[in-house]
Amino acid sequence: MDKTLYTLIVHSENIAGLLNQITAVFTRQQINIESLNVSASSIKGVHKYTITAWTTQDVIEKVVKQIEKKIDVLQAHYFTDSEIYQHEIALYKVSTPEFQGNPMGSKLIRRYSARIVEVNPVFSIVEKNGVSEDITALYEELRGLGCVLQFVRSGRVAITTSCFERVNEYLIQREEKYRQKKEEA
Repeated sequence: MDKTLYTLIVHSENIAGLLNQITAVFTRQQINIESLNVSASSIKGVHKYTITAWTTQDVIEKVVKQIEKKIDVLQAHYFTDSEIYQHEIALYKVSTPEFQGNPMGSKLIRRYSARIVEVNPVFSIVEKNGVSEDITALYEELRGLGCVLQFVRSGRVAITTSCFERVNEYLIQREEKYRQKKEEA
């Protein structure tokens, strides 16, 4: 079976322990999480989990259904890369003498649209924003120069390319149902 990199976007209430419940779903399905980012969303009191994993469509559909059953989860959806805009950030700590001693270093920074954010006599820090493939490619090329001291990257952040946020519609519908029940009582 061909596996695809899926991005799950989960919206939930900000409840302690929910991250553990969500990651447990992946563990039960024996799926390795490639990246995980958790942050507040644009909606007060709602958090957004962005999770990437390589799997099949059948399995990702099961995972989404299991996650949506969690009581504090508002919604969960999965997407392919063509359905989202995604970004990561990476920091590369490089040896200043070795980096500056090789003219290829500054050419790489320009070619990958990275930027140098710190320079001292011992090390320099390079920052790169963008897609995963470019971040990895810059790392491989800097490593080839023999100057990388440390490397770190963030998890993926993503938004859908559709014109609406599904969780907003869900919250509006939930509020309308709540209002109707209140009026009936």
